[in-house]
Amino acid sequence: MEFAELIKTPRVDGVVLHRPFMPTVEGTLCLTGHHLILSSRQDSAEELWLLHANIDSIEKRFVGSLGRIVVKCKDLRIIQLDIPGMEECLNIASSVEALSTLDSVSLMYPFFYRPMFEVIEDGWNSFLPQDAFKDLESITDEWRLSEVNKDFSVCSSYPPLVAVPKHIDDDTLKKVATFRHGGRFPVLSYYHKKNGMVMMRAGQPLTGTNGRRCKEDEKLINATLRAGKRGYIIDTRTINVAQQAKARGGGFESEGNYPQWRRIHKAIERSNILQESLIKLVEACNDQSHSMDRWLSKLEASNWQTHIKEILTTACLAAQCIDREGASVLVHGTEGTDSTLQVTSLAQIILDPTCRTIKGFQGLVEREWLQAGHPFQQRCAQSAYSNSKPRQEAPVFLHFLDCVWQTLRQFPCSFEFNEAFLVLLFEHAYASQFGTFLGNSAAERARLSLAEKTVSLWSWVNRPQELERLTNPLYEANSLVIWPSVAPQSLLLWEGVFLRWNRSSRCLDEAYDEMVHIIEYNKELQNKVNSLRRQLAQLETEDPLLHTP
Repeated sequence: MEFAELIKTPRVDGVVLHRPFMPTVEGTLCLTGHHLILSSRQDSAEELWLLHANIDSIEKRFVGSLGRIVVKCKDLRIIQLDIPGMEECLNIASSVEALSTLDSVSLMYPFFYRPMFEVIEDGWNSFLPQDAFKDLESITDEWRLSEVNKDFSVCSSYPPLVAVPKHIDDDTLKKVATFRHGGRFPVLSYYHKKNGMVMMRAGQPLTGTNGRRCKEDEKLINATLRAGKRGYIIDTRTINVAQQAKARGGGFESEGNYPQWRRIHKAIERSNILQESLIKLVEACNDQSHSMDRWLSKLEASNWQTHIKEILTTACLAAQCIDREGASVLVHGTEGTDSTLQVTSLAQIILDPTCRTIKGFQGLVEREWLQAGHPFQQRCAQSAYSNSKPRQEAPVFLHFLDCVWQTLRQFPCSFEFNEAFLVLLFEHAYASQFGTFLGNSAAERARLSLAEKTVSLWSWVNRPQELERLTNPLYEANSLVIWPSVAPQSLLLWEGVFLRWNRSSRCLDEAYDEMVHIIEYNKELQNKVNSLRRQLAQLETEDPLLHTP
């Protein structure tokens, strides 16, 4: 298919662009296969380059012969285009709607994008499982890297290489895969260096109504326990939801078959509930009625903060079992690709200071989201404004980023990255020139040859000038475990995402710049003090009479 077939009117002059907190711009609107571009001849005016993939919905309005298109974006921005001529307006609107809903992944912009920057580090090779396993091998010999899934035949949502207990062979893994949802047999998620406890993740066991059991599964997860130790199974579903899953062939681990494991049920909502929650939250944030009661009731009705609390509470529970109880943990929900990954990745941020660095966090996203099979293509197909009925869309990754932001806000000196890094990941998960978040699994990315045909987001992020922009100026390496508060008073609305297009950030930006200036000035003064101390010490050694009492 040629993009030209979908572009009815490629160019319109005299179009007026309205954007939040920016001056109105008049210029020429151009449509390409992947971008909506508005360019002005005014020297001071900034061009608009909007990816069609970032467009969530289009609304058309007419006032006489003037057409107006309201473009609602997946990054929650709303822009308005005033287009002279009704026919031109209709053509532009229908073209953009067609170009923003292309089904074929291979027609998306990452396959056509050519970087204008020098690729210093190829992001596709920055976080390979075998490299991460070398670090584990230097600490313990209890695990091995299995190639049982090298052709993705055992589990379509797992990567080719997975870490499993050393004494569990591949035949056993294949049998366990038939007993777990989607073939997602238990694999290593995290090894706690402090005490050797581990966190594993999996899909639900397929016990069904007949109470089916799998001795190989029991053997596998028992292999992670130390002598005389018990483990915890954290099921991200309520007991009622888990019971209902039995009728559909799913279920949970029975205490009779897993006597060394204590099962704990939590209440993290399913993905469809999260999508409704996002839509309600964004609607509340865009409410211009200025009624305090209405704003607060809409915010509460969205239940967004309640879901944040549930996820953080469960992650803290997993971290507590590992660090304070000295017990290993297995986490699963139903599929093991949504709430499970939220919990395992947040628990690592709590426990492991490496995950709180820029490179460490990238590795976490690769390991616990991309390679672990979170279906980004499905979950991020729509955002909060789409008019079509949600299918499998859900802000699962955005929810995780929000939880990280809550923790960053509570521990502002313990994270090497700043809020801008989290916002960048949110934006690129929904629409990007990079191939990192395309596809739903490692198998799909391999089939699409993304590493050969597209550029990795990490190649862009890890350039010195970009790292400088994303670095937290308050950062001081903290090797301790951090425990975020989940009290309602401690959890705030993430204004940097949900209110950034609704009110100006000028004052906050100025305050941030001033903070950076103070920190830099403090460093200069500290260097001067150190230099003077060295000079004084030198003088004292040369002339003992100058020795200070």
